[in-house]
Amino acid sequence: MTHAQTTQLTLSEVVEMAKNQSISARQASTTKETKYWEYRTFLSNYKPQLTLSGNLPAFSRSFIEVRQPDGTIQFQPIRNNNSSLNLSLSQSIAATGGSIYATSQLQRFDDFDRKNTLYNGTPFAVGYLQPLLRFNSFKWDKKIEPLKFNESQQTYIESLEQIALRASGLFFDLLLAQVNLQIAETNLTNTQNILKVANEKYELGKNTRNEILQLQLELLKALKAVGVSKRDLEVASLNLKAYIGLQAEGKIELQTPTQPAALTLSSERAIEQAFANRSDAIAFGRRTLEAERAVAKAKGDNGLNATLTATLGFSNRGITVPELYRKPQDQQTVELQLDIPILDWGRSKSRTKTAEAQRQLTQYTVEQDKQNFQQEIYTQVTLFEMLRDQLSLTVQADSIASEKYRIAQDRYVLGNLSITDLSISFTEKDQAKRDYIYALRDYWGAYYKLRQLTLYDFETESKLK
Repeated sequence: MTHAQTTQLTLSEVVEMAKNQSISARQASTTKETKYWEYRTFLSNYKPQLTLSGNLPAFSRSFIEVRQPDGTIQFQPIRNNNSSLNLSLSQSIAATGGSIYATSQLQRFDDFDRKNTLYNGTPFAVGYLQPLLRFNSFKWDKKIEPLKFNESQQTYIESLEQIALRASGLFFDLLLAQVNLQIAETNLTNTQNILKVANEKYELGKNTRNEILQLQLELLKALKAVGVSKRDLEVASLNLKAYIGLQAEGKIELQTPTQPAALTLSSERAIEQAFANRSDAIAFGRRTLEAERAVAKAKGDNGLNATLTATLGFSNRGITVPELYRKPQDQQTVELQLDIPILDWGRSKSRTKTAEAQRQLTQYTVEQDKQNFQQEIYTQVTLFEMLRDQLSLTVQADSIASEKYRIAQDRYVLGNLSITDLSISFTEKDQAKRDYIYALRDYWGAYYKLRQLTLYDFETESKLK
């Protein structure tokens, strides 16, 4: 019978596996890709656009109303085809919000009742369309969309660090379950050995029946603790495997992280890196610009709206296509469209004032969010330093409690310690070991949280990418 292989993993290996192959990592990667293509779509708006449009065919068979010379109405049957094609090349101009274009058009009309065909077309024409005194969305999008794209890139890195934080929590869940099982199995073995010694001493009359009963009760507790620890270990192992995407069968054996090297941190440095790297820091500027854009749009939509269109080119007509290109006639068009609100009962002013008030609120909110942003990082740095000191203390406490238990065990065998004091040493040793794992968990959790808040690796002193 073959046994499933045991997989040994360190904390860093678990974190990297979660970042590379977990479902959460794939979700973050997909979101990043979506934002990338959205940005590419935005960039395409500023590139030349070549479009072919038309109605082909455009057949019609119906009756139309025709007024006669005497004023009566007759409905005459018609059968015709009025097809058209239009090839156009356009380019937006972000600075002005207008667009320049070139076009070529061809129209064919077939009258099936009279059996004749006519062509009409514009071999070539260039034109310019310019909104006047209106909101220029191209200019504002060019300021805001790159910020949104950069924000999405940093959000992706933050998502990976959130995955690392979650993975480290599941790592220590399993590590604690693993340590609890080791403690339970060790306590079971020790209790069995001590009970054996106690029975021998009882037969010699050196201890009481009450001590034997107490040790038997401890043995039952130890057996129960082993069963509970095995169950907790299985649950924690399944949770970790599912999250990091580990498909391997068998057990996972985690290596307890060594006490980390001391890191020199400063709140000022952490805050500086956070403002340089975090998506929230980019969002502060983006939100302010969006509020400014809303004000500009309200003002642009409330006043005189005009659109100037000018076209220069050639056009012609004929009974064949080649005739369109022989001696085409000049074609010029100039058109100015106006939209002037005269009486709107204060609606225009209200929309502008609403946008301005919203801009002011956004500025206050951003300032408050900046303060909270800095305070969160300052608090995290302080917490990290405190947990680092606590970890050092729990290492010493674990060593002392283990040595104290060994001494108590030897003294009990020699008859110099009561069963009550031995049980207390049991409990203190186990609790000190668990406290050490908890301290490791809190330390590494605070470390990964600090990385997420700053997007900076303080060990290598480099930005996270």
